[in-house]
Amino acid sequence: MNEEFKPVVFAPQPGKQTEFLSTKADIAIYGGSAGAGKSFALLLEPLRHFHNPKFGGVIFRRNSTQVRNQGGLWDESLQIYTPLKATPKQSYLEWIFPSGGKMKFAHLENEASVYDWQGSQIPFIGFDEVTHFTEKQFFYMLSRNRSMSGIPGYVRATCNPDTDSWVRRFIDWWIDEDGFPIEERSGKLRWFVRIEDELKWASSKEELMELYGDEQLPKSVTFIPAKIYDNKILISKDPSYLSSLKALSRVERMRLLEGNWNVRSSAGLYFQRGWFPIVDALPANPVMTVRYWDRASTKPSETNRDPDYTVGAKLHRYGDGTYVLEHIARMRDTPLQVERFVKNIASQDGFKTTICIEQDPGSAGVADVDNYI
Repeated sequence: MNEEFKPVVFAPQPGKQTEFLSTKADIAIYGGSAGAGKSFALLLEPLRHFHNPKFGGVIFRRNSTQVRNQGGLWDESLQIYTPLKATPKQSYLEWIFPSGGKMKFAHLENEASVYDWQGSQIPFIGFDEVTHFTEKQFFYMLSRNRSMSGIPGYVRATCNPDTDSWVRRFIDWWIDEDGFPIEERSGKLRWFVRIEDELKWASSKEELMELYGDEQLPKSVTFIPAKIYDNKILISKDPSYLSSLKALSRVERMRLLEGNWNVRSSAGLYFQRGWFPIVDALPANPVMTVRYWDRASTKPSETNRDPDYTVGAKLHRYGDGTYVLEHIARMRDTPLQVERFVKNIASQDGFKTTICIEQDPGSAGVADVDNYI
């Protein structure tokens, strides 16, 4: 008697996974806490083209080690694609579907790695942990997002929150001021075009074409936040993982459990204001006074609304081992304006203040510091 045939069914969990796999956006980012089932959803996405012999897709990690790691993308793909009779080519990190369609895993370890894909036509591009990639890498690969397979090119990406990543700026409309996603905007589409190297956003492509011309071809974007609580299968099978996330430090817990996009290891999380009393008058006769500069050179703009500050801290050291922070100078501007700012503050500090500026490596760093001196 033949063994009863049992069909293999792979489906997203109700909620955020289904929302991610249902969106019509050209670019969809599924981001949030660890253990939310983001990579699994990314691996499910190509299956909608399982019977298309012309299909070709690539999912990128920043380096190949991350693809091959225990429990990583390749291991997880074995659990999904093997029962569907797809053929693995492990040395190439590639799957051949029964139809002839192909699904590949690759890396973009270096900035220039994108040029290895010149001439490629890839209808589906996935980025696992997209915050690990540079903005240049992401947008360059959009130029490879095309094909003659009948599948319009589209991009799907997953990530954990990273406030210092370009992705944080890219999804700013979906994130509240406190760093948490705005739930009612989850899955909502926005559209953008690039004008003179700046992204211009609107609520519809028609609005952008009216503003910037009919020749513009806006792309649609959406962001879908995810939490481990959306992955009920993981919580039921491994409840200890939730305990592990709760045991993280405050910063990592807010990122990897609560999905906060603004938190970073600073801003009072290591040094609390209450530890440092405020004095009414500066004590006399310091042993040494130093103004140390940490320089940056970018003005806020539409594409970079929150660049790093140039900061100069003036600190006094006393013979009894006490330190007093007298003044912080901050600004964000071009290199020329930063140079003028440092010079003006130096003239106010006077000759008794030692000025320290870090020297970058190479001859350019030497010339830069000589200029400041």
